Amino acid sequence: MKKYIPEETVARLPVYHRYLLSLSKQGVKNISSKKLANILKINDSQVRKDLSYFGKLGKQGAGYEVNSLCTTIAKILKLDQAQAVCIVGMGSLGSALAAYKGFGQLGLKIAAVFDKSENKISHTIRGHLCHDIAKLAAVIKSEKIEIALLTVPAEAAQEIAENLVAAGIKAILNFTPVKLFVTDKVMVNNVDLAVELKTLSFFT
Repeated sequence: MKKYIPEETVARLPVYHRYLLSLSKQGVKNISSKKLANILKINDSQVRKDLSYFGKLGKQGAGYEVNSLCTTIAKILKLDQAQAVCIVGMGSLGSALAAYKGFGQLGLKIAAVFDKSENKISHTIRGHLCHDIAKLAAVIKSEKIEIALLTVPAEAAQEIAENLVAAGIKAILNFTPVKLFVTDKVMVNNVDLAVELKTLSFFT
C-alpha cells in the first residue's frame, strides 16, 4: 500500500527544492530545519515533519546536507525524469504554455497538443504539431502521457476532462473556471487566473 502523504506536504516539496537548488548554487553545504523554515516562512517542526515522510534525511545537530536533500526531493518529484505532458486547447493560453521553455527544468516535456479547430489541426503551433482532439485517446496512449494541461472553453471542460481520464491521464492542471468532477484516482489542480487577479486587486 502506498504511504499516505498529506497534499500540503507534497505542495511544499517544489518550494523546498527551489530554495535548496538556490542554496546549492551559492555554495551552501548544510542547512538546519530552522533556517530552511525561516526561508519558507513556516515552522521548523513542519519542515522536519514534511521531510520525515521520505526517510531520515537529516542529522541531529548537523541539519540537512543541501545537495543531497535537493537531489532526493528532485527524485521524489520525478524531476530527474522526462514526464510526458499534453495541452488540450490551443487558444492564447494554451499557445503561451506551449512556448514555455521551463518545462524541461521541471522534469516535463510537451509530448502533444490538441484542439478541435480545423485552422489549428495538423499545423505547428509554437513548435508542436497540433492534433485533432478527436484523436485524444490514441495519441495519449502512443505517447504515454499521464499529465494534461486543460485550457479549453469552460463549457467543454467537464466533457474533455472525462475523456482525458478515460484515456489514462492521471493528473490534470485545470486552467478553466469550472470545477471538474472526476474519479478520486485522478489529481486535479485548479489555476483560476481571474480569481487570482481579482484577489491581487483587493490589495492594491
